[in-house]
Amino acid sequence: MDDYTLPHDSLFLGFDSSTQSFKATVLDSNLNIVHTELVHFDSDLPHYNTKDGVYRDSSINGRIVSPTLMWVEAFDLILDKLANSLDFGKVAAVSGSGQQHGSVYWKNGGSALLSSLDSNKPLVDQFRGAFSIEESPIWMDSSTTAQCREIEKAVGGALELSKITGSRGYERFTGPQIRKIFETHPDVYRDTERISLVSSFMASVLIGDYACIDQTDGAGMNLMDIKSRTWSKLALEATAPGLEEKLGKLAPAHAVAGKIASYFVERYHFSKDCLVVQWSGDNPNSLAGLTLSTPGDLAISLGTSDTVFGISKDPHPTLEGHVFPNPVDVEGYMVMLCYKNGSLTREVKSWDVFNKFLEQTPPLNGGKMGFYYKEHEILPPLPVGFHRYILEGFTGDSLEGLKENEVPEFDPASEVRALIEGQFLSMRAHTERFGMPSPPKRIIATGGASTNQSILSSIASIFGCDIYTVQRPDSASLGAALRAAHGWLCSKKGSFVPISGMYKDKLEKTSLGCKLSMSGGDRQLVSKYAVLMKKRMEIENRLVEKLGRC
Repeated sequence: MDDYTLPHDSLFLGFDSSTQSFKATVLDSNLNIVHTELVHFDSDLPHYNTKDGVYRDSSINGRIVSPTLMWVEAFDLILDKLANSLDFGKVAAVSGSGQQHGSVYWKNGGSALLSSLDSNKPLVDQFRGAFSIEESPIWMDSSTTAQCREIEKAVGGALELSKITGSRGYERFTGPQIRKIFETHPDVYRDTERISLVSSFMASVLIGDYACIDQTDGAGMNLMDIKSRTWSKLALEATAPGLEEKLGKLAPAHAVAGKIASYFVERYHFSKDCLVVQWSGDNPNSLAGLTLSTPGDLAISLGTSDTVFGISKDPHPTLEGHVFPNPVDVEGYMVMLCYKNGSLTREVKSWDVFNKFLEQTPPLNGGKMGFYYKEHEILPPLPVGFHRYILEGFTGDSLEGLKENEVPEFDPASEVRALIEGQFLSMRAHTERFGMPSPPKRIIATGGASTNQSILSSIASIFGCDIYTVQRPDSASLGAALRAAHGWLCSKKGSFVPISGMYKDKLEKTSLGCKLSMSGGDRQLVSKYAVLMKKRMEIENRLVEKLGRC
């Protein structure tokens, strides 16, 4: 029997550099959470003047960026907070999660800077002036539509790009962002020594050298061949000249990026033998943290963005959705749908008010249906706008003879239900269209809104399956800590080992277990939602035809 034992008294540290915050989760050798920490960008680092962790550029339609240096200072701050109660010397391995698609542009000389950090100074003081672009394009950006179409055309069309890279051209993906920089600021592109993702950027800081981009996060760039898990020459040439040298090599997500840099040994007293395991994207880390390993299960992450994802051995990329290599299975893949309008669209005065409004309205909302886009949406590809419809006489039995009226607004309670039902009806429709299981065997919900029972009830009624939740809604940093332990184990064994061996038969004794939070919805109500979903997709298709960005 294989030995999956982790060293007694050791700790495994996982970070999550997300859109609005920087989080940390620490696991012990029994995979139980022993410490967590959080830095919130807007409130803890107010001098950057971000809102929701980002800058929205009013002069360029769809441009949304974050100050790269803010992430560095947040790293300083969270390490200082952890140092108050954590013995870093016990940390055997570190890994992390970064918001997907975001990119960092190192000036010439970046490698030399990384290798000569002064442990007497905070990181933020040493990284000023290190970047050829000081504001990193992030996943919320939608300013690269022209570049997406150019790349698609160069490789033989949108579907061909999807077959190669796992996704058609998406504005937030790193390849189109790089092409835009090359086209609009060729001097900046020329002076860029290395391009990192948020994930590989933070790993680079930790090892004091340029870290590889991992194959899972690398699939979110429109640049990697998902079958060979190498850079696609065709996609690289369609994006910008000399790009492969600026990207560096790819590595499996379970690989060791390097040992922790002397800066952290001297300043925070990490062990010099502490391993830094490849960082990856936030959604892949959530997949790991949720221990999602059964085909037929789906996860729904309710954060700044909302995502739906599952696993597959034989995915078939299409014109919507994404295929990435599975970060914890060297032969498998994860499939995902992404919605930009997540938690920021759901914001009301309080969850109490939100729940009160939901409870005041019946399921199906009396035929009231809404589309709410505070930001340019990814799925469907629609611009900022709000669209509300009333289906007069709707009972859920049939669409025959229904009269559809567009209206300017609903009463507050109906507005909240239309917002919630609309998002999950869209998810159900697009998961079915993408070939994900319907109904799923179960859904594991994570993210901030997964603690809300009223929302979980709506998911159960619309999807018609049981809803499970995990102990902590932050599955990304939890997954990063678990992946740190897994990477340590793979390194010790000298090759990849299945991650499930670490918690098999003892999941409920760890912090990784999940519990049933909401039973599947009433079958009759589920079928009525299916009728409403059909109507929603009719209206959505019309809106895309009239207003869509693709």
